[in-house]
Amino acid sequence: MTYLLRLELPDVPGSLGIVASAIGESGADIEAIMVVEKTDHGTAVDDVLLRLPQGTMPDSVLSACNSLDGVSVLWISRYGAGSNLTMDLELVEQLTVDPAEAYSRMLQLMPATFRVDWAVRVRHTGDGAAEIIDRTEAAPDEVHWVEVDRARRIESWDENQVICAIPLGAEVFLLGRRGGPEFLDSEVARMGHLVSLSTSIRHGAHT
Repeated sequence: MTYLLRLELPDVPGSLGIVASAIGESGADIEAIMVVEKTDHGTAVDDVLLRLPQGTMPDSVLSACNSLDGVSVLWISRYGAGSNLTMDLELVEQLTVDPAEAYSRMLQLMPATFRVDWAVRVRHTGDGAAEIIDRTEAAPDEVHWVEVDRARRIESWDENQVICAIPLGAEVFLLGRRGGPEFLDSEVARMGHLVSLSTSIRHGAHT
């Protein structure tokens, strides 16, 4: 079973190695590590993709990490997107393969790239509702329309989800995580930047 672990640890040499050793001793295998954000108070937030063998509980990983000085587990959950963490540059490269379909391709790549459960592209119907133009398989059948002028976290209409919105002209990308973790400022900035890049790539196909 694959899990995604988000933790905060001291941003000093050797910290990640200590954490990795503790995770290994708990019985889990690390498949990927990504630095999500570095904070202003001397810590880093990392995402760790784990594979737990049959019979091993995630509680053992939590206990191992929480026993380390200065290390805090922010969130752990099963990771439905599998073990492929698509990085930003790889995503952009895939968008350039077929620029005319950049928006559609961007949408389908969002769950793996940003570790979200679903993504939709919507437009305003004029009566306060949102019409879904494109969606990933796990997306809800209905979402709410939100007015945003920049990529940002929004108040969720579902208490079990956290949601981020990215404007796209008259349309909006909505990304959701069931149960968390909350979107960090660095993630929101990346989302806004990559959606802007997808627009540039798409427009380039029509010039």
